[in-house]
Parts: sequence; structure tokens; C-alpha cells
Amino acid sequence: MMGPAHSLSGAAAWLGVGAAAAAAGHTMPWPVLVVGALITAGAALAPDLDHKSATISRAFGPVSKALCEIVDKLSYAVYKATKGPGDPRRTGGHRTLTHTWLWAVLIGGAASVAAITGGRWAVLAILFVHLVLAVEGLLWRAARVSSDVLVWLLGATSAWILAGVLDQPGNGSSWLFEAPGQEYLWLGLPIVLGALVHDIGDALTVSGCPILWPIPLGRKRWYPLGPPKAMRFRAGSWVELKVLMPAFMILGGVGAAAALNVI
Repeated sequence: MMGPAHSLSGAAAWLGVGAAAAAAGHTMPWPVLVVGALITAGAALAPDLDHKSATISRAFGPVSKALCEIVDKLSYAVYKATKGPGDPRRTGGHRTLTHTWLWAVLIGGAASVAAITGGRWAVLAILFVHLVLAVEGLLWRAARVSSDVLVWLLGATSAWILAGVLDQPGNGSSWLFEAPGQEYLWLGLPIVLGALVHDIGDALTVSGCPILWPIPLGRKRWYPLGPPKAMRFRAGSWVELKVLMPAFMILGGVGAAAALNVI
């Protein structure tokens, strides 16, 4: 799928989690619902860090472009070193390492560790990166015609304000993990969710997605999971633009209303 659809699906997924939490009697504080949705929307773009033409490669200028080159080479090296006898030959690392459940868990776990060990500046950095990506994904038309600096300023300002809101008693810095020193430990959860939602979205397309790596399926370790081929679509096709994106918007709206106990 393309960037906007990935971001919409990520935000809708977190709002769905909020609805489930409310139904279970553990309603999220509204700042957690908002910040989690924005982080998930941004994190849903991050697996394409292995693709130099992806939205994320443009998001942070030369830094993200260089990082994409490194991750692409790393992913390709891992693919070559671990591929099974049935896996095809490749010339690049796109849709390999960063499109797996293991990567999602590792990157989310790393964010959680950084949040509880790095203090406020680590939290601000996590928020900044994902809020910039959320702007690039959710407001992609506006972001493309704006200067990168304006998008970065919006991300930085939003991160500072939202961190301040979360820090207020009862607003969610210690949501889910209440022990002393575990504030913001939950930040890794929307990151894991965003990456997995991205992978599931890509699995619906023609190429599929090797979500289960390194678990082998048959003769393939990088088996491209997906529905029957007749049910798949091409990225950017009318199915994505006219069916899935409106569906994500509706589901996100319903999820938000349920999470806030409006319905």
C-alpha cells in the first residue's frame, strides 16, 4: 500500500485498541488515545525504511535518505544470509527484514527502553520522529507542497505540547505501566502495532509480505504471506484509494467514538 493508506490504517488500528480498552472497562485517557493514534500513523510508514523512494526516505532530508540506503543494504544482506532453498534471488532488501514481526517487536521494544532510560528528551525524540511521519502520511498533500522545515517545526512543537499534556497527573504518561520509573513504557506499543499494520497492508497487495520470518514455511524462509491472489490488489490502485482508505476513515471514527464512550 501507499503511505497515506498505511498511516490511516495505523491510526484506525490504535483507535480500535482504544475502543477495545473502553469495552473492557479500562478507558484510555484522551491524550493516550490521540498520541497513540498519531504514533501508530507514523510508525505505519517506518517499515519502508528499506526503500529509497518511500515517504519516510524524504521525511528527514539527507539523514533519512542515508538511513534508507543503510537499511536496504542490511536487509538485503540478512535476506541472502538466511534465505531458504525456495526463496527467489533478489537485488535489493525491500519488503524483507523491516517487514517482519520480529523487526516490529525489536523496534517497539527499543523505543520503550529508550523512553524509560533516556528521560524526557528521549520521549520527545520518539514523539518528534513519529509525529513528522504522521504529518507526511495523513496530510501528505499539504506536506509535499510545504518545506521540510515547516513540517519539522510542526512535529517538534506538537511533540513538546503533547508531552507536556501527558505529563499531567492522570493524563497517561504512566498508562498501563504504573510502577515508578515505567512512565512512557507504553510508547513502544503503538510502534509495534503500526509496523504490523503496515505488514498486513502490504500482504494484501500483489507481492505479499514475509511477516513470519524467520519462521520457515515449506522451502521458503521469506514466504510472502497474503490472501488468495484473486483477492490481492496493486499498491495505489482504486481498491486502495476508493475502498480501503474510506473504510479506514470510517473505522477510525467509530473506534474513536467508542474509545471516548460517545457510543
